[in-house]
Amino acid sequence: MENMNELYSDIILEHNQCQENKHPLADANIHEHGHNPSCGDDITLQVKVANGMIQDAAYTGQGCAISQASADIMIDLIKEKSVSEALRLVKLFLDMIKREVTDEDTLEELEDAIALKNISNMPARVKCAVLAWHTLQEALEKNK
Repeated sequence: MENMNELYSDIILEHNQCQENKHPLADANIHEHGHNPSCGDDITLQVKVANGMIQDAAYTGQGCAISQASADIMIDLIKEKSVSEALRLVKLFLDMIKREVTDEDTLEELEDAIALKNISNMPARVKCAVLAWHTLQEALEKNK
């Protein structure tokens, strides 16, 4: 079987190259800007929420492969979820990065985001991985 780190790297590269979620979202009703001054990652997250459900989401901006892949993975994960479910997933992701949750079965619901689990071994890259997630959390909590 392929080394898990290689598999995770492939997932991150794939999501970094994916442009499906990287575009302005014309009918978004929530906009939130996120910036990581330590490496220049800069994203604007746009979310369309109706009746407590995330109907669509997208992002624009630029940054390193990890920040871009993380934003893409997060959007795939939260689409068609309730706002409360999305916030729960954000918390789970952040807890995984902080190594507060390590149980593989629990983390499976993060889907491809689990590929970012080992980022916690690279402290300088943690801010890159969590930028989109913190931005989403801020946006949703402001607009509850």
